[in-house]
Amino acid sequence: MQAFTQVSGTVAPLDRANVDTDAIIPKQYLKSIKRTGFGVYLFDDARYLDRGDLDIDVATRRLNPDFALNQARYVGASILLARENFGCGSSREHAVWALADFGFRAVIAPSYADIFYNNSFKNGFLPIVLPADVVQGLFEALAAQDGYTLSIDLPAQTVTTPDGQPFNFEIDPFRKDCLVRGLDEIGLTLQHADAIRDYEARRAAEAPWLFAS
Repeated sequence: MQAFTQVSGTVAPLDRANVDTDAIIPKQYLKSIKRTGFGVYLFDDARYLDRGDLDIDVATRRLNPDFALNQARYVGASILLARENFGCGSSREHAVWALADFGFRAVIAPSYADIFYNNSFKNGFLPIVLPADVVQGLFEALAAQDGYTLSIDLPAQTVTTPDGQPFNFEIDPFRKDCLVRGLDEIGLTLQHADAIRDYEARRAAEAPWLFAS
């Protein structure tokens, strides 16, 4: 899993509340479980003027010029700014995969649905909670300035604006440590690989019949 320490980047807005996971990545794309290649389908129904599917060439589809991610000022954005209850709806992990594959490293919102929030940490993606009034101020600053950027420092737990104003956010210490070290659940398990091998060797000697083919 990709480690997360500091990220500075352009911010893109999604100015709506209760964005569900079907809006983030529609159901027809769940047939693939490769974890990659979903970025072109992110916010598919809002991003394109025609319906897509895995067997439709994205290059032939018509972009919606009114959708933020299709606008030149937000090209290459790595931080998404959203409203409350982001990631609600069904529990598809593809939602986080699509955001990450598009190039986002973090999302900032006042609140999240629990399953999306938990899935984010398992995939090296940082969901930051800031108060609604702070998020509103960021939306206003973003609208007023092209190329608006923010700097996220996970070890320090701060989001800093271009004029140097920091906002602190809370995060579970264990999740923070895993992100900083780039360890998902498999990575955490492999930290104990030597002990696992020793145990398996000991059990094979103690009860060889359990390991007979």
